[in-house]
Amino acid sequence: MRPFVKPLGWVEGRNLELATRSAGGDATREQALAQELVQSGVEAVLATSGPTVVALQRETNRLPIVFVMVVDPPGRGFVDSLARPGRNLTGLTHFEPAMGGKWLELLKEMAPGTTRVAFLYNPETARRGGGSAVYVQSFEKFAATLAVRPVMMPVRDAAELGQALDAFGGEPSGAILVPPDAFNTNHRTAIVQGTIRHRLPAIFPYRYYTADGGLMSYGVDVLDLYRRAASYVDRILKGESPAEMPIEQPTKFELVINVKTARALGLTIPPTLLARADEVIE
Repeated sequence: MRPFVKPLGWVEGRNLELATRSAGGDATREQALAQELVQSGVEAVLATSGPTVVALQRETNRLPIVFVMVVDPPGRGFVDSLARPGRNLTGLTHFEPAMGGKWLELLKEMAPGTTRVAFLYNPETARRGGGSAVYVQSFEKFAATLAVRPVMMPVRDAAELGQALDAFGGEPSGAILVPPDAFNTNHRTAIVQGTIRHRLPAIFPYRYYTADGGLMSYGVDVLDLYRRAASYVDRILKGESPAEMPIEQPTKFELVINVKTARALGLTIPPTLLARADEVIE
């Protein structure tokens, strides 16, 4: 958020103090950091995932919280409604539950010979409020219409991740769907390299996966989310109540394709898909 606060009139060290905390996906540490922040006297918190929101909610129902990278906040009990949150939280969503089907559709278009698709997620982060679980229903529904066998791929650590990719990659006609998940983000290099090593077509939720060598991504502009989140924090610090600030939903999604990776996987990108890409990485 640092690059976005100065245009709003806030200057770090003059009228603003920023404190950054990261638990790296560790649930115990995340709860401890949430408690520390709440007790430190900060005036607002920017929460960057569902598990972070859950941890903060256990510590406070008064401190204003602005969230990003959260899916279906009313359905998960974070707020009363999108139009009127009604509590101490507001912010920006990034995907709808139906995105599981959209990712699968794009993946099948890129690799039409795919007959098995693994849904890669961490059950621990999902249990703690991670967003990956909300996409399972649409993933499984669309798999049936596309003649694809859905395969759930739960992994809890780096060792399990490697073993799961090795096992799945040992059979033909497979592909990987990587949903938004703190674990997946933290292990994105290993995931990207594993999919390429096993020649597995894969789709990811954010551009930075594709920039790191992933085949393709379809999702929101993450920098834009943080830019808009900064304006929410600005309004709160100037006196607005998060309970009355409507939650914003994404209006633009970007499709990014890594041509070099497609060649390495032996894929021919359909011209229609290439024409729809917002960015092509050579």
